[in-house]
Amino acid sequence: MTLDPSILKEFIQESKSLISQSLEILEEVESDPHKLKRLEEYGNNVDRIMGGSKSLAMMVDETHSLHFVGDYCALCKAVGYKSSQILGSPDFVMICVALLLDATESLQDMVNKLESGKNIERTQLSHTFLDRLQWVSGQFGKNIRDTVGEKSIEDSKQKPNEIEDLMKKLGLM
Repeated sequence: MTLDPSILKEFIQESKSLISQSLEILEEVESDPHKLKRLEEYGNNVDRIMGGSKSLAMMVDETHSLHFVGDYCALCKAVGYKSSQILGSPDFVMICVALLLDATESLQDMVNKLESGKNIERTQLSHTFLDRLQWVSGQFGKNIRDTVGEKSIEDSKQKPNEIEDLMKKLGLM
């Protein structure tokens, strides 16, 4: 199976639009941390990019950058969803939003590289970003769900840390 260039082009255009919307959401929450529920919408936007990337990745070999983009989006989505549930800690919300702004700008760079046909390297992510991501991941309490869906706290306690698992899958840890 071969990836049709017109389908890739459509995916890239849709991704750019979703990234632009996502950056607007993050800037809104940055100016008012009490709007943190908007981070669910951020997570949904990134989830749409992830779904498209993973679908297209089925048409290419495992070394294609679409695989990395899909997994990276899963990481952004998890942080976005978890961040939308932070109550009573506007400072931590601001840290998460700053991390997501950096992450989304990196995603934007990745999509631009897909468009230009350049390969995406995990080394494009700075050590500082990865350290901050790991720190933020460790700060989320056990009562924070990985999704926007309702799930019992008991289910969350039994599940390993999704963000760290995704970082390992991406070869970042």
